[in-house]
Amino acid sequence: MRGPETVRARRVVAAPEALDAAAWPPTVRALRLAPDDVLVLGEGPLAVADPDAIVVDDAGHAAFRLDPAEADALLARHVRWPLPAARPAFAQGAVADLPARLILDVDEVVVLVPAPFAHELAERLGPGAPA
Repeated sequence: MRGPETVRARRVVAAPEALDAAAWPPTVRALRLAPDDVLVLGEGPLAVADPDAIVVDDAGHAAFRLDPAEADALLARHVRWPLPAARPAFAQGAVADLPARLILDVDEVVVLVPAPFAHELAERLGPGAPA
């Protein structure tokens, strides 16, 4: 497990139909948190066709990067909800009883947590952590 690393992101809050129609640049990853809320990872210009859209920096996340086999073993012990079977996928829920977001790719799994919880998650998932 690598991390935690600070994640610089932006939050985009806008009308759901504007987010549905948004053309995100290829340099970003847009994670749909709610119908009207997207967490954007990466750099690049953001344009949303909603005059009332709110776009703000959000540096409040930390990331842990795992290879898929390591992730499968850790998540099997520390997640009590069904994970998506297909990859790539995005999911939200508790990991080791802490709020987290999972980016499940074929070659990597990223666990995003609120930055203040990064140290606690590392302790809970690290060597010798209780299952």
